[in-house]
Amino acid sequence: MLPAANRTAPSLADYVSGVRDGNRALLARAITLVESTKAADLALAQQVLQALLPLQAARPPALRIGITGVPGVGKSTTIDQLGINLIDAGHKVAVLAVDPTSKRTGGSILGDKTRMTRLSQSSQAFIRPSPTSGTLGGVTRKTRETLALVEAAGFDLVIVETVGVGQSEVAVADMVDFFLVLLLAGGGDDLQGIKKGIIEIADMIAINKADGDNKMRAERAAQDYRNALHILTPRDAVWQPPVLTMSGLENSGLDKLWGHIKDHRTKMAEAGEFTARRQRQAVTWMRDMLEDRLMGALRANPRVASELPGLEADVRSGKMLPTLAVDRVMALMGL
Repeated sequence: MLPAANRTAPSLADYVSGVRDGNRALLARAITLVESTKAADLALAQQVLQALLPLQAARPPALRIGITGVPGVGKSTTIDQLGINLIDAGHKVAVLAVDPTSKRTGGSILGDKTRMTRLSQSSQAFIRPSPTSGTLGGVTRKTRETLALVEAAGFDLVIVETVGVGQSEVAVADMVDFFLVLLLAGGGDDLQGIKKGIIEIADMIAINKADGDNKMRAERAAQDYRNALHILTPRDAVWQPPVLTMSGLENSGLDKLWGHIKDHRTKMAEAGEFTARRQRQAVTWMRDMLEDRLMGALRANPRVASELPGLEADVRSGKMLPTLAVDRVMALMGL
């Protein structure tokens, strides 16, 4: 426990030792720190992450699993059951559940802990719901930093759940080792329920809720997707995405799902692709952060702030081309 004087403001050493030792309260506070928009918090967060970097490098890399699917597909039920199965097998599981944030009100559901009841009660699990704050595709701007923190805290399996609302799948796929798409059967023309682009980035497709009267429909849907995958170029040359049926509610098929995930990691590691994908993810993280910082510097520039409303008004009214407005902003930035 922190000394009384430090409870409201942990130091760099407090954060580093707390995360390293698996202190859940300090881990949660460290995640809040990286999610902050305050300049002082951002600076301290980067120091924490940098200090924890050697710890991550010294451990076997955690397995990062992305799971997506439309609302109602059973993501939370599946993650709850899968997480319990993995904990029973000796793993420590962290779940980063990305919640939709209203662009109009800024509100967020943040209800994943209530939907993952068993997992949230386990001492070997850590669930962190995070609002998207309007970022592309439902992935928080700080999800990568949160990944680094939970892995430094000793969680060897990290599940990133996204809301499944369009381009969020691409953002998640760029930060995980294995990307699972959950689908439902029985909705008419099943192949119309998912975009080609999402199929192309999936490492596996699972038809969920294959129980009761829905089993046959699920099998037919699975065969349709197997046929569809045969005409697409696989995401990785060493891996053909499997399609299976399962029921998170009944804990049916989750053993096969986990078997495919382990098989995928083995094959990717043997081909050198596991490390290569991690390296690409690190560079993508850097580029995304660079873009974010540049946009922040642009908004903070007083000359831009004074002229931007007028430029936007001219573009809105058709008096100025967007290209010319951008050129004007760049000139104001001295670029």
